Amino acid sequence: MSRPRIVVVGLGDTGVLTPIALRRHGDVVGITAKPEFVSGQELGLRLARPEAWTRDYRIAYSRFRGLDRVRIVHGSATALDTENRTVRVRLADGTAGDGTVAEEPYDVVVIATGVTNGFWRHPTLQDSRGVDADISLPHQRIADAGSVAIIGGGAAALSSAAQVAERWPDKNVDLYFPGDRALPHHHDLVWDRVRSRLESLGVGLHPGHRAELPAGDVAGGDGGDAANHNKNDDDDDEHLTSAPVSWTTGQAPTTADVVIWAIGRVTPNTGWLPAEMLDDRGFVRVEPTLRVAGHSDVFAVGDVAATDPLRTSARNRGHLLVARNIRAHLQGGPLRDYRPPRRRWGSVLGPLRDGLIVFTPPGRGVRVPAPASDVVLQRLITHQLIYGGVRKRSR
Repeated sequence: MSRPRIVVVGLGDTGVLTPIALRRHGDVVGITAKPEFVSGQELGLRLARPEAWTRDYRIAYSRFRGLDRVRIVHGSATALDTENRTVRVRLADGTAGDGTVAEEPYDVVVIATGVTNGFWRHPTLQDSRGVDADISLPHQRIADAGSVAIIGGGAAALSSAAQVAERWPDKNVDLYFPGDRALPHHHDLVWDRVRSRLESLGVGLHPGHRAELPAGDVAGGDGGDAANHNKNDDDDDEHLTSAPVSWTTGQAPTTADVVIWAIGRVTPNTGWLPAEMLDDRGFVRVEPTLRVAGHSDVFAVGDVAATDPLRTSARNRGHLLVARNIRAHLQGGPLRDYRPPRRRWGSVLGPLRDGLIVFTPPGRGVRVPAPASDVVLQRLITHQLIYGGVRKRSR
C-alpha cells in the first residue's frame, strides 16, 4: 500500500510544527511563501534587537532535522481544488508574481496559512533579501526616532514597548490602549506585574485611548489573495507611521517620530480557498476535531482556523492534535476534539536582558534568568524537543 500524500500549506509558527509531527506517517509536502522559517513571535525583540531575534526565530528549513523527510515547495498557494484533490501553487521562480504554476496532489491537506498582522506577519512571496528588509528597515526607523508611540493593548504592543524602552532608554516610549488595563484576555495578576515592569523601564502608560484608524486601516491587512499580495521592498511601511494619532475617546491628537500600530486586528490568509470553507470574517470553519466542515480530507490549524474567539490552536499544541487526527482519519479511527483554554498564558514581554517571565493561566509569573532562557528554553526545549532538533548554523 502506497504512503498517503499529506500537503501542509503554510510553514510559519504552527505550520512548521505540523509536518514535523507527520513526517513518519506519509509523504509530506510543505508549501511556503518564505525562503526560510520566519516566525511571527516576539515582535518587540525583532524591532529592538533583530540580531538576537534572528538567532532563534529565523531558521533555514534545512536546519530542522524534523523536516529532512519533508519536501519543501517555495511558492504561494493560489487555489484549492477539493474535487481533484490538488493545491495550485505559484512558484518563486519568477518576478512580479509571474512564476511557474504547479499543482500538488494530496490525500490530506492541512491549511496553516495564518493571518496578516501588521508589517511582521504577511503572506508575501519573498526571497531572503525581502526578509532581510522586513527585519532591518523597521529596526532602523525606530533606532533613528527620538519618540515612539505604540498603539494596542495586547502582547505584541506591550513587548514592543518594553523591548524598545530597554534597548534605547533615552527614547520617549509611550503605550496607548483602549481599556482601563491592557491584556484583557490574561489574568488580572499578569497585567499587574507587566504594568510594574513597563513603568520601571520608563514606558508612559495611557489607558482609555482608542485610536481612530487612518485611511486604509493600517492594522487590518487587505484581505486579498495571498498570491497577489506582493509588497515592494521600497514601499513605506504603512504600519509604522509618523502622522498624528487621533482618538475616538476625546483626547487631543498624539504625535511621535514613529507610531507602531499593534492593535491586534488581523486578516486571515485565505483568499486562495473556496468561499464555502470560510466564516463571515474569512477564517476557516472547522469542526472541534480541526477538520474543515464538510471536507473529510481537509484540516486547518493555527491562527487561520476558527476554533474559538481567540483561535488558540496556534498556541496550545494544536499541531499535535491535527497530526494525531490525520493519522486516525487515514486509519479509519475516531478523531479527538480540540479544547481551547479559558485564558491566554505564556510570555508577554519576551526575553529582556535580565531574563524572561512566563505566566501560567492562573496569572502566576515564573522568572527565567537570561542564561537559562537561552540555553534551556530555546536550545533544549524549543529547538530540540518541540522542533525535533535544529542543526547549528553553518559557517
